Amino acid sequence: MTSQIQVALKNALRTSTILFVFALVGTAMLAFTHDRTEPTITRGQLAEKRALLSQVLPATLYDNDLLASQQSVPADDLLGTRRPSALWLAWRGGVFSGVVLEAVAPDGYSGDIALLIGIDADGSVTGVRVTAHRETPGLGDYIDRAKSAWIEQFAGKSLTNPAPKHWKVAKDGGAFDARAGATITPRAVVKAVRSALDYFARHRAAFVAPPPAKEKDA
Repeated sequence: MTSQIQVALKNALRTSTILFVFALVGTAMLAFTHDRTEPTITRGQLAEKRALLSQVLPATLYDNDLLASQQSVPADDLLGTRRPSALWLAWRGGVFSGVVLEAVAPDGYSGDIALLIGIDADGSVTGVRVTAHRETPGLGDYIDRAKSAWIEQFAGKSLTNPAPKHWKVAKDGGAFDARAGATITPRAVVKAVRSALDYFARHRAAFVAPPPAKEKDA
């Protein structure tokens, strides 16, 4: 009986050792793969974000590193956000030239519609992109730039262009086109963009303030 126990213990020890070695090798391989691929993935993500930002705020408007200017802002009803979101400040020649805001249209047909909204220093929209939504394919998803050019009609708009009473879809007597049978989605986007312009107007003084000077090395 003792001999059988010893054999069983030896087998268990051998099996445990083999599993331990395999675990070490597997962990080492995963770590190696992660270290080799992480820089490439990070570069890809940064390039994708930079490209998206350039779609809503033309690169000709700024000479600073837009990605590096990212700031976190508290949740705000005007942005439709329920948790902190991001904004990016644009500067040209040391002068504030625009901002990109993350916003949410919370009343889409199928729920939240995430938006990226570019606004120049004068308070005019430079571009809008939908970054996430669950709108019905073939019906309300035309707000996505990949599906149609509908979202482009916001470029150049401001709090006074069109007049406040015309910040609605055409069906409601407003200035913004919308496809028949799918007006809930565009209504939500129009309202969200208008609210983001309100947010910009209320916080413009903070945006225009010069960025903090970089500390010099002692």
